[in-house]
Amino acid sequence: MTDQMQSFANKLVVVQLLVLFFLSIAIHSACTDDNKRESDKQLEDKASAIGIATEIDTLTGMALDENFELVRANCITCHSAKLITQNRATREGWKGMLDWMRETQNLHDLGENEGPILDYLAKHYSPENKGRRANLEDIEWYELESE
Repeated sequence: MTDQMQSFANKLVVVQLLVLFFLSIAIHSACTDDNKRESDKQLEDKASAIGIATEIDTLTGMALDENFELVRANCITCHSAKLITQNRATREGWKGMLDWMRETQNLHDLGENEGPILDYLAKHYSPENKGRRANLEDIEWYELESE
């Protein structure tokens, strides 16, 4: 076999390996996506049943719903979205924060937008009654061997 033919054969083998590699990635991705879509759908159904947002804006980390753009336009133009997501308050508590911002931070009058903004904040960033985690159940414990 000539050097030219050997070089061509080597390139052909490399191309075939690359095709197999990318094909295996595509098959794996398709299988994983199907499983992920199914579990995501189950989580969304459960979350929806109890009124939790299942979609989060990737830039702000805030829950997406019909009032998200209104909150984004009026709130995070002055401060970080983190100030919202790290806090929890009732609707009245959020109203108190808005009043404080108006009195001390020169927050503009929100007008008719205040109600929907408060609805959004109270819905997605209300106090959580979490407490400690649930007890572990049905655990098969094992003895550690001592030296």
